[in-house]
This record gives sequence, C-alpha cells and structure tokens, in this order.
Amino acid sequence: MLLIVLVNVGVGAWLMRVRTTSWERPVRVVVFPIPADGSAATAAHVAALSTESFEPVETFFRDEAKRHGLSLPHPIEVQLGPRVEVLPPEPPFGGSRLEIIAWSLRLRAWVWSHGDVPGPQPHVRLFVLFHDPVLRISVPHSVGLQQGLIGVVHVFASKAQTSQNHVVIAHELLHTLGATDKYEPDTNQPSYPDGYGDPDQVPRHPQKFAELMAGRVAISERDSDMPRGLDQSLLGALTAREIGWTSR
Repeated sequence: MLLIVLVNVGVGAWLMRVRTTSWERPVRVVVFPIPADGSAATAAHVAALSTESFEPVETFFRDEAKRHGLSLPHPIEVQLGPRVEVLPPEPPFGGSRLEIIAWSLRLRAWVWSHGDVPGPQPHVRLFVLFHDPVLRISVPHSVGLQQGLIGVVHVFASKAQTSQNHVVIAHELLHTLGATDKYEPDTNQPSYPDGYGDPDQVPRHPQKFAELMAGRVAISERDSDMPRGLDQSLLGALTAREIGWTSR
C-alpha cells in the first residue's frame, strides 16, 4: 500500500511539473512571507509587503519570455500569500542521500500544513524568509525544488536590498521549473559560456549582465559581482531551454 501511495504521489508530481512548464497558461506563484527572527524591523518589513512588491519579478519574466520568442505574454503571475509564523525544516547541506530524502518528506509535510491559500491553488509555492540585516551580515543558502515545486528562499528585510532580493527569488523560482545553476561550485564564478549574460561579447570581460542562474556578473575570469537587480540580469539560451521556453 505504501508503494502504491508513493507511486501515485510521484506520478502526480510529474504531471504537475509537465503541465506547469507546458506554458499553455501562466504559472501561478504564491510567495509566503516568513519573519525569520524576532526583530521588530523584520516584522514591520513583512507587514508592508503586498502583491505589488513582487511586480518586478513578473515584469522580468514577461520581458525575457518575449525576448526568447515565447507566445505566452505573461508566463509568471506572482501573488502574495498569507504570512507564515513557523519556520520550515532546515535542509541538511552536505548530508547523505537518505538525510536529504527525509528532509524533503518533512518539508512536503510542512508545506501541506502551511502552504494553503483561498481560491485557485498555486503551481509554485515560495516560502521567503526575511532576515534583519542589523542582526546578520549573510543569510542561509536558499533552495528551489522541482520535486513538489517548492522554494525556500532567504533574503534581507531591507528596502535597500529589495532589488537583489528579487534576483534571489527569481533564481530559486527557476530551480523549481527545472533550471540548473550556471556557476562553478568551488568558486561561485559564472561558468563560461552558459553562465555569461553575453558569451559572444568581445572583449569577454567585463560583462554587462548576469545570467540569472549564475547569479553574478562576470567582471573578469576570477572576479564577479552580484547584479544590482533583475534589470541587470537575463536568461541565457540553456536556461530558456531547460524550463521549456525554447526547443534548442
């Protein structure tokens, strides 16, 4: 019976992924904000959020879809969901395969309890944890899971970093849709050519744009900078193919 349940869950998840990336209709994305610390500043930042706060993410995907020739004019629709007060289970970075599977199951159970919204259910659920930059100088690593179409995203509760928050959110959203990272894991430098905004640029450096799945603008072979926002980011040919926007 357990095997039957697991097969049904797996088939259901596969069908959802196929339907989501067929791009016959917009992908509904709901952002669930989570205050990740006890900071009053974080709570105030989260309370001020609205669906309009994430319009730059929608606009980015609309413009990039048009550039890649996708016929669907608005491929991504982002909506603000209810605030969540309970933190998701932490991923076991560097853990064994068994530990990762166990965490994935715990996360899905947690999402089932905290990821409900009224009306049509989202295709993708992004749980965005906001951190007070006064309390910490860096945030934990974010994850985006194609299995289950779930993202756990860590960002700063700061207006000054809103544009870069959008970069992180869009990056993890693409992971849920099947896009892979385009940077070298040992250096975090963009991989050439797929991690470069314009791999054919002459001279090659400095690049003007970041490939979103590389997450950084290549300044030289050894140096790169975080893009200032989605206006300094784009989707490369391989990423567009991975998420089903193009066939080559």
